[in-house]
Amino acid sequence: MSGQAALPSPIVVDTRSTDLDELLKLEWLVTNKLGAYASSSVVGANTRRYHGLLVAATLPPVGRQVVLANLLEQVVIGSNVYPLSTFQFAGAFSPTGYQHLVRYVHDVAPTWVFELEGVTITRQLMLAERENVLAVRYRVEGHRPATLQLWPFVALRDFHGLRRMHQPHQLMYEMDCGGIRVEDRQGQAASLWAACPAGRFFDRPQWWYRFLYTADLQRGQEGMEDLYTPGYFECPMPAGQWVSLTAATQRTSAPDFDALVEQRRTRRSAMVGAVGSSADDMTQRLAAAADDFLVERRTPGGSSATIVAGYHWFGDWGRDSFVALPGLALLTGQADKARQVLSTFADAVAGGMIPNRFDDYGGPPHYNAIDASLWFILAADRYVRATGDEESWARRFVGAARAIVQAYHDGTEFQIHADADGLITGGSSDSQLTWMDVKFNDQAVTPRHGKAVEVNALWLEALHILAERSGGIDNAAADHYAAQAQLVARSFAQAFWYEQGGYLYDCISPTAADASLRPNQVIAIAMPHCPFSREQKLSVLRVVSQTLLTPVGLRTLAWSDGRYRGRYGGSWESRDRAYHQGTVWPWLMGYFIQAYLMAHDFSPAARQQATSWLDGFNHHLRQAGLGTVSEIFEGDAPHTPRGCIAQAWSVGELLRAKLMIQRGHLL
Repeated sequence: MSGQAALPSPIVVDTRSTDLDELLKLEWLVTNKLGAYASSSVVGANTRRYHGLLVAATLPPVGRQVVLANLLEQVVIGSNVYPLSTFQFAGAFSPTGYQHLVRYVHDVAPTWVFELEGVTITRQLMLAERENVLAVRYRVEGHRPATLQLWPFVALRDFHGLRRMHQPHQLMYEMDCGGIRVEDRQGQAASLWAACPAGRFFDRPQWWYRFLYTADLQRGQEGMEDLYTPGYFECPMPAGQWVSLTAATQRTSAPDFDALVEQRRTRRSAMVGAVGSSADDMTQRLAAAADDFLVERRTPGGSSATIVAGYHWFGDWGRDSFVALPGLALLTGQADKARQVLSTFADAVAGGMIPNRFDDYGGPPHYNAIDASLWFILAADRYVRATGDEESWARRFVGAARAIVQAYHDGTEFQIHADADGLITGGSSDSQLTWMDVKFNDQAVTPRHGKAVEVNALWLEALHILAERSGGIDNAAADHYAAQAQLVARSFAQAFWYEQGGYLYDCISPTAADASLRPNQVIAIAMPHCPFSREQKLSVLRVVSQTLLTPVGLRTLAWSDGRYRGRYGGSWESRDRAYHQGTVWPWLMGYFIQAYLMAHDFSPAARQQATSWLDGFNHHLRQAGLGTVSEIFEGDAPHTPRGCIAQAWSVGELLRAKLMIQRGHLL
C-alpha cells in the first residue's frame, strides 16, 4: 500500500530533565534539496565548525559555506533582557538561554519552546526549497509586552575552515533594501543578506572571540572560532503573532513559512506512505529521513538528482549513492529521482569507470574506486526491476554497464583488470580502491589490493545481469557474459573459502590470501548468484554474528584481531587508524540481514531474529542526529555514535532491511 500517510510523531526532548552535556550531543538537521543545511545542538550552541543556521551550497550540492553561524536572540520584557541563545566558550556558557528552554520538538519544522517571566516564546526555522534561504520565526504567548533582539553572527567561510579575526579579511556590512548585507571583500565567500521586516536595525559592529566547538576538539581538531556581528534587529512581538528574520546569500523576499512546512510535510508523507501502512515506527522514521539525501546536482548543462553521502561534510559519492539508492529512492516512491541519480553518474563514465565522487569545489570527478562502477550496474538493474523502465536501461544505462565490464576485463586505471581465472584484481600496496579507503601519510591503513571478496562478488553479479538483460536482444553477448560468469563463479568458490576459519578470505593479494575476519564477505554471500553452498553461508553467518555483529551494525575487524581498535576519536591519525579496524558501520546490516534471510528462506523465525538485530536503532534515532542514523559507531560497547550524524547508506540500507523483513522477499 502507498500514498499519503501521517508522519511519525515528533521527537520531543524535555530539556528541563536532561543534563546539559547530553543536550549538547543531540543534534538537529534541516536540509533543502540543494545540499545546503541548517544544523546545531538542540540548545543552540554550535559544537562543530560544520554547524550553522545557513550553510549554503554555492555549487549545488557542494561548495558549502557557513554563511550565518548563529543568532544571538534576546527577549526584552520590561527592564529585563532574557537570552534564548546558548553559546559556549572556554570554561563558560554565555549567554545561557538553555535555562529558559523547556522543550525541543523535532518535527517537520524544528521547534523550541521557552518560558520566562510568565511568557512563552516559540521559535521555529526552515530552509527554502532549492534556495540558500533561511527563515526563522518567533511567537510570544502571554499578556506582557515583549521585544525581540536578533544579532546575526557571520562566518562567511568554507565549512571545513574556521574564521579568525586576526587572519586577513575585509568583513563589512551595508544597508540594503530594508535589510543588511555582510561580505568579506577580500575573500571568495558568499555574502549574507538578512532582514527582519517588522523590525529596525541598529548598527553595533562587534567581534566575539573564541567560540568553543567541543565536538571538533574531541575529533583532535582546532575548536575555537571568532565571529563577526554587524549589529542587531529589534522588533516588537505582538501576542500570538509570528515575527520573522530572513537570511540568504542574496537579496530575497521573505518565504512563506507555512507553505515551506506544508511542502516538506507533503513530500515526506508520500515517502512514508510508500513503505506501507503496516510499517512500524522505525521504518517510517527512516523513510522520512531518506528525504534529506536526495538533492540536486547543478551543472552548466542543467540539473539532475544526486545523493549526498552524509551530513555534515560529505558530498555525492558513487559507491554510497548506489548502495543507498534502493532504500532511499526506490522504496520511498522516488523512482524518478533514482533514474536521475543513475543518469548523473552514467553521464560521467570515463575509462569504463564511474566516479568515486564528484569534486567538492567543482573540479573534475575523482575515479579512484574499484567497486563503485560495479555497484552502479547492480543499482541500475534494481531500478529497472522495480519500475519496469526497460527504455532507460536501453537508452541510458546499458552502454555504461557494458563499457564498465569491458574495461574491467581488459584493464583500466589503477591496474584494475580480470586475471586469468576471471577474477578482478586491482590496486597496489599504496592504493585504497575499496570502501575501506583510508590512507594516512600515503600509507593505506587497510590495504586490500589484489582480489577483494566483495568486489568479485559484485563482478560476478554484474556479469549475470548483463547476460540476462542481453538475452533475446543480443544472444551472442548474452552467451559471452554467461561464459565469463561461469568461469568467475568457479574461481570465486575455489579461491575465497577459508576452510580453517569457516568463512571467506577478505582479499587475495599477489603474495597471499588475507584471512582477516571482516564484514565484506557478507556482501558476497548476500548476492543472488553467490557460488557457495548453504552450509558455507551458514558458517559465515555464524562466525560473523559471533565476532562482528553489534546492536548498531557490523565491526570492520574482529575484536580478537591484534589490530582491532574499539574506540574512535582523538587525532586525525587515531581516527583514521580506527575507521576500518573495528569501527562499526550500520550500512552493513542491510547485506547481513539479506544474507541471513536468504539462507533461511525468509522463514518467520528468521524474520523475527532479524527484527531483533535491528532493535538497537530505535534508541539511536533519538540519540545523536535526531530522527536519522549516524555514519559509524565505536566497536566497543556502549558503541558511541561517531562520524557524520546523518549518513545516506546507513538510512537506506536499514530501511531496505526493515522492508525485506516485513515483506518477506529480496528488495
